[in-house]
Amino acid sequence: MLYEERSSSKIIADSRARRAIEKHKICHYLILFLALFGSCMTIGDAVLTPALSVYSASTGVQRSLSDILSDILASSPDTQDSVSKALRYVPVPSACVILVGLFMLQHYGTRKIGIIFAPIIAAWLLFAAAVGTYNVFHWDVKIIYKTSPVYIYKFIRNIDIHRWRLLGSVILCVAGSEAMFADLGHFSKKSIKITFICLIYPLLLLCYAGQAAYISKNLTAQDFNHLSQSMPRHCKHLFIVLSLLSSAVGSQATITACFSIINQCLALNCFPRVKVIHTSKTIHGQIYIPDVNWLLMIFSLTVTVGFRDIVKIGNATALAIICGMLVTTSLMSLIIALYWEKNLMVSACFLVCFGFLEAAYLSACLLQFHKGAWYLVVLLAVSMTIMLSWHYGNMKKYEFDLQNKVSTEWLIDISPGLGISRVPGIGFIYTDIVAGIPAFFSHFITNLPAFHQVLILVSFKSIPVPYVPESERYLIGRVGPKDCKIYRCIVRSGYCDHIRDTGDFEEQIIRSIGEFISIEQNDIESMVSPDERMIVVGNSALDGNALVPLDEVDSCMSVNNESQISPVDDTLSSSNRVNRRKKVRFMLPDNSPKMQVSVRKELLELIDARESGSAYFLGQSHLVVRDGSNFLKRFLIMVYRFSEKNCRESPVALKIPHAALVEVGMVCTI
Repeated sequence: MLYEERSSSKIIADSRARRAIEKHKICHYLILFLALFGSCMTIGDAVLTPALSVYSASTGVQRSLSDILSDILASSPDTQDSVSKALRYVPVPSACVILVGLFMLQHYGTRKIGIIFAPIIAAWLLFAAAVGTYNVFHWDVKIIYKTSPVYIYKFIRNIDIHRWRLLGSVILCVAGSEAMFADLGHFSKKSIKITFICLIYPLLLLCYAGQAAYISKNLTAQDFNHLSQSMPRHCKHLFIVLSLLSSAVGSQATITACFSIINQCLALNCFPRVKVIHTSKTIHGQIYIPDVNWLLMIFSLTVTVGFRDIVKIGNATALAIICGMLVTTSLMSLIIALYWEKNLMVSACFLVCFGFLEAAYLSACLLQFHKGAWYLVVLLAVSMTIMLSWHYGNMKKYEFDLQNKVSTEWLIDISPGLGISRVPGIGFIYTDIVAGIPAFFSHFITNLPAFHQVLILVSFKSIPVPYVPESERYLIGRVGPKDCKIYRCIVRSGYCDHIRDTGDFEEQIIRSIGEFISIEQNDIESMVSPDERMIVVGNSALDGNALVPLDEVDSCMSVNNESQISPVDDTLSSSNRVNRRKKVRFMLPDNSPKMQVSVRKELLELIDARESGSAYFLGQSHLVVRDGSNFLKRFLIMVYRFSEKNCRESPVALKIPHAALVEVGMVCTI
């Protein structure tokens, strides 16, 4: 009984928290803001971390080259001074060259980049740990004892403003861990845990311990706090090579994290449309976004050339890291309470413990705001404005479509009053709505009272799998009575499918509808919607009951050839163009006399409509702000319009011929 009472009280408390979040819109806005804020911090991290790591390595190379040339030119002080002055201009150009090379490699994908970078990072970690071990034994063996938490207490006990500022630099020691979530798109949780605990953490501990041992005995040396100064002289040549290579590798995690977070924002309509390339057929998380990649490169080069100061870049990077961690902690506490359904006290303890530490580091980073951290705020303002405006504009468009969609009954009832006539042919209506008639089509028939003999509402839904089998791709249903001849087709695709680029896409939909008509009477159990009867179709060998294409062999050969080329290829010959647009005709199967009369009649009407031609309807919505709206609303819509005009066009189902394309424009007043 006691257990049941505790369990029921836990459920009641959790349900209250869930209901409170679901009820109050302010909670929705707060969670959205936190998610977008964390995403912007990840984007800022992807801009700053490559610039910091590469420029830091280039500065270390400059110091090492200066030391080497000083030994060679020791007998000529004048030449030594001129060479040292010339070497001051080495870090920025070399860092820019490495950054350009790093971002140009991204299109090869994580797998190929990993094959190149994995040996480099392994060699770097082992080298840094070996040098750290040497420095520990050479300078101060007792430095290992300084890893005790007692020294944290001593540091905090004697805290002052100067020491508090140091916390902002300490956070850079864990740079990269904030992007560890990106590894989940490439590796399993277990492999990440084992690698970090058994390999990465011990090696980094030895590296930092060795550097600390060197610093403790060389506080008066020039640039004593730089890693290159703690290297033994006989290892500096190897250090130059490995540091340059590993500086590029160290930025890969943040770049991959940026691609991953933007891909998730795209799925939630929180980022303008960009092309996402999946570089792996088996692992969903391995992606490459060209447009974002080049923007990151430009911003990283701007930071490197503009600041030319490791301290300023480091301050901005530290602020990005700790803000990302704090947002992660806040959202993770919600996951613990609502998704994992743990006790609210567990969630609160997690938030207080980790949030307090991160808030302390955040306050230290904010003290360096005027020393470079302001640049992150500029990046935040730009990226947050774009993402918020895009989400707001799409949300208003979707709300407008939902509020103004019409039912099939409206279409049937209004037809006699408007004198709507049915013209021969098939009309393909592309819409994101999977229920009802889209608003732009009702707008069209209200002003032009005619539509086709057969209407097919086509919607695309992406599924997080590489490929969707043909037998599971098409979900077909009927909208309204049979006499209306209105069908709904939901096309499900994986992230590696390219069904929208194939030339026979129209034939595939018509064939699927023919299968739906044939099996509709006998497959009631497979229907998944109570309002519209939807059936998964895709079985081409349906005992001869489906439509039979007359030129099936030629059509398949054309598709196979086309799937190997780019959707837009001006080098194709005119004969290839004719084959690609070849119209496939359909006929009834040999056993058609055995069909039910109603099924045979409907299939014949579908074939006749196909022979009469096809038209394609696309909706184009334009947002307009009402007079008297506040400045914020006007500004967000203005930014949305700008982003919509300059981002990639929305994906179209296939290469629609212009003569058959009907774009219906609508003004959405909000």
